Amino acid sequence: MKRVVSVSLGSSKRDKKVEHEFLGEQFTIERIGTDGDKAKFRQMVADLDGKVDAIGMGGIDLYLVAGNRRYAFKDALKLAEPAKTTPVVDGSGLKNSLERETIAYLQREKIIDFAGKNVMMVCAVDRFGMAEGLAKAPAKLLLGDLMYSLKVPIPIWSMGAIRVIAACLLPIITRLPFEMVYPTGEKQEHREPRYGKWYAWADIYAGDYHYINKYIPARIAGKIIITNTTTDEDVATYKERGAHMLITSTPEFDGRSFGTNVMEGVCIALLGKRPAEMTSEDYMGVIRQLNWSPRVTVLNEPPSAKTG
Repeated sequence: MKRVVSVSLGSSKRDKKVEHEFLGEQFTIERIGTDGDKAKFRQMVADLDGKVDAIGMGGIDLYLVAGNRRYAFKDALKLAEPAKTTPVVDGSGLKNSLERETIAYLQREKIIDFAGKNVMMVCAVDRFGMAEGLAKAPAKLLLGDLMYSLKVPIPIWSMGAIRVIAACLLPIITRLPFEMVYPTGEKQEHREPRYGKWYAWADIYAGDYHYINKYIPARIAGKIIITNTTTDEDVATYKERGAHMLITSTPEFDGRSFGTNVMEGVCIALLGKRPAEMTSEDYMGVIRQLNWSPRVTVLNEPPSAKTG
């Protein structure tokens, strides 16, 4: 049996373990939160090294991407360093392939008509494939990288602008402690409603779940959310708040959509390759064989149905 374990800086309250068969291979896939404890994270990586088929890094990015440039997080490299044998992945391979295809799939299958929609992508450099997919869709796209990562209340309105800003800021940001730009541990459990103007403006919220959830208003009637790493509790919460639809780019396993880092670990375990050897074509080839498609959950009737 193959085993993929995601070690996360996030809350241990979101832990999950399931068994599933992929292409005839039996897998155990697991997510273990360390509640923001970096020393515990490193020790867990060291303990798992050589004993599992892939280690996922959850709640932290090894790399941020803008255009053709990739920027490594100093903190993440230190956390991954104890792994000498087992491949370590952060989900960036799937973010650049599967999540790009997710947007095209939603448009192609007429699940979402992006024409005339306002879309708020909370952080483009975290999920650049999704951001580029949305930029090609016939929608008005707001990029919230400055707002959500740095708490600078300035929206970005083009992919060209995000590339310039990334080239200027990411060499500095990736040297900062990761918790300065992303909620970790218990911070993931506490909401700070903010940017209400843009939550009201947007028809669709897209990107990292924790960024979306940390600042989301109490009522989001009629909104569509495209994200990942959601639990049954998250689904129930968004339903209660009035959201119309919740979409995750990876499939559901026992009520949970696992992070892209976990599913990327499954892909490399199936192919027996190192992360550096994988291409977008490799990932998409496995995805097509697995017949993965986005998980689409209709939570409430759309506003037009309620008023019509």
